[in-house]
Amino acid sequence: MDVLEVKKLDAYLSKLFGNPGIRVVPKKGDVAEVFIGEDDLGELTVDDEDGDRSFNFRMVIQVSNDPSFQPLPALTAYLRAKFDNENIRVVMRPKKTDSVEAYLGDEFLGVLFLEAEKGRRTYIFELPILDVDLEGGPIPE
Repeated sequence: MDVLEVKKLDAYLSKLFGNPGIRVVPKKGDVAEVFIGEDDLGELTVDDEDGDRSFNFRMVIQVSNDPSFQPLPALTAYLRAKFDNENIRVVMRPKKTDSVEAYLGDEFLGVLFLEAEKGRRTYIFELPILDVDLEGGPIPE
């Protein structure tokens, strides 16, 4: 991940969520961490597999093991608080029970997959970012 890509990812995520506090911090190779302030939200990785360069943001969300846990309101509240954006909503997926979808207004953001192992329940939020999403990012200095 080069400096220009990091700047474009920074600008894209800040604009998408309406939160200027989002920062993309590169790590080794094709991996970066995403922060809001000092809060580490998750990891961004590069996907070059199919010839087109794209990115995947992955965020791990630990949830309650209580059987009465209601994922839609809880995940909606969690994502709204994390990204400081009241327009985020989480909805059921048609014909799927192992995942839910996240939207920002009417715009699809990504999928939250349920993982349950060793008695712990976790949702993995995956937000795909295509190279075309980054067009019109910051102008190189």
